[in-house]
Amino acid sequence: MPSDLWSFAIHFYARAGVEAACLQLQTAGADVCLLLAGAWLTQRGVACSDERLQHLRSLAEPWQRQVVTPLRQVRQAWRPLAAADAGLHGLREQLKALELAAERQLLLKLESSAQDWPTGADTEASAWLECLAGRAGELHHGALQVLRAAVGTG
Repeated sequence: MPSDLWSFAIHFYARAGVEAACLQLQTAGADVCLLLAGAWLTQRGVACSDERLQHLRSLAEPWQRQVVTPLRQVRQAWRPLAAADAGLHGLREQLKALELAAERQLLLKLESSAQDWPTGADTEASAWLECLAGRAGELHHGALQVLRAAVGTG
């Protein structure tokens, strides 16, 4: 598995069931970038702590609120119109690429902030995913289980 968060996220997201699980959790309010970072931190053996969780959330929340979510909302709002308008469809695809680029920037920020955290800890492997999924994980336990299995925490 790749060592940098972006490459890890691309490989992890492509695993069977992960995309659908992430989108289900996102619809329920979870931040997919944080979930991907949590899976990456689990894979690296980084111990989960309240301080680290808060740190990651403090980086992700403003970026999601101010950058990613507005792009996603416009893209989703254009879906019905873009189905019948080739020009708008092209703009929507550009917007989708911009949304992905914004998510990549967030993953880079998360990786940079967690890069020096000690690895190889003997901790509860699913702690990151459970804590970062929060209420969405409680509502969609099956989706959270898919992510646990994909990261190898079964």
